[in-house]
Amino acid sequence: MAQNPPTNYDESKAGQYQLPDPLVMQDGTAVTDAEMWRTRRRPELLSLFETQMFGKMPGRLPATRFEPLSAEAGALGGIARRKEVRALFAGGEHGPCMDILIYLPAQADGPVPLFVGLNFQGNHTVRDEPGIRLSRSWIRDGANAGVVNNRSTESSRGVASRRWDVPAILGRGYGLATAYYGDIDPDYDDGFQNGVHPLFCAAGQTRPAADECATIGAWAWGLSRIMDYLETDPEVDSGRVAVMGHSRLGKTSLWAGAADERFALVISNNSGCGGAALSRRDFGETLTVIQNAFPHWFCGNFRQYAGNEESLPFDQHELIALIAPRPVYVASAAEDLWADPRGEYLAAYNAGPVYRLLGQTDLESPDMPAVDEPLVDKTVGYHLRTGKHDVTPWDWQRWMDFADRHMK
Repeated sequence: MAQNPPTNYDESKAGQYQLPDPLVMQDGTAVTDAEMWRTRRRPELLSLFETQMFGKMPGRLPATRFEPLSAEAGALGGIARRKEVRALFAGGEHGPCMDILIYLPAQADGPVPLFVGLNFQGNHTVRDEPGIRLSRSWIRDGANAGVVNNRSTESSRGVASRRWDVPAILGRGYGLATAYYGDIDPDYDDGFQNGVHPLFCAAGQTRPAADECATIGAWAWGLSRIMDYLETDPEVDSGRVAVMGHSRLGKTSLWAGAADERFALVISNNSGCGGAALSRRDFGETLTVIQNAFPHWFCGNFRQYAGNEESLPFDQHELIALIAPRPVYVASAAEDLWADPRGEYLAAYNAGPVYRLLGQTDLESPDMPAVDEPLVDKTVGYHLRTGKHDVTPWDWQRWMDFADRHMK
């Protein structure tokens, strides 16, 4: 793998580049109507992202089943119904599993729309409630103050609650489902021997092939398994489920939303390189840097494009375009130059031709909006928030404003 180049934060040095046209086939044929997009170009682009970036997405394993763990009718001081469900991926108690934490408004009189997203530190960190099971999975040391020897302790309960504004979400009439991303695949490189990857291997295979699912693909696969459960829950309106992710999990939410069209709305927060930011801009984090730091995130075929971005057969605006005609919201932070806010905006903007072809509204101008002036009235939404790489209550309010327009 190439050495890391100096990081560029100078817009004048971002360089000249030519983005591939999302409405031109690999053989040069122009896409002229929605049917051609749906039957020819979209499958072609989806296959390129599968084989060259994230790896082919496995389907649901036949043995997978869901087991109720707990239920609380008067959670959060009576404003919520809380439950936990375990996804047993291989069907047995001793195989890989994922615990799903669900909050629903206590006074809902029917199935509710819902946000779903993976969390970084364990379900018990989302709210300080003793009824939530303490995660027993591997957690990165330093992820929060309550992790000791890569395991959570009671002192870590609720430490991430600021990022999950559950009372506000419930107050707006939405539910929330979340799971710890490390239940699906722990976030370190061990040659894909942990997590769910062994479940996908053929006889005699010890690691994914160069075009098979890597770690971000596995996390996205896990989001689809949460969706499998939500389709069985009568308290959830599974036709109105928004998938949200922050940072590396923002990359994951975009890929999950592109690969699984059951998600009605997709949100990427500060997802940067490999997520919403254009790879060709050479600004902030680059493909070389990200693959040196996290070699397990992307499939083996993606390595050839590190330092060779012009040879990519796609760019991230086309990942966003794969979500069309469903609503998509890209969120950036003004101080998060590592994630290249302008590159994120330009990717969302350049997905516009596909949205327009499909009769939807897009970001009409290549010029970014001012800080803290969200664009929520189109099918493609965007904001540039004051502050750093984070998830804030202000972000949630803007996402719910957007969801109110499209999911209610």
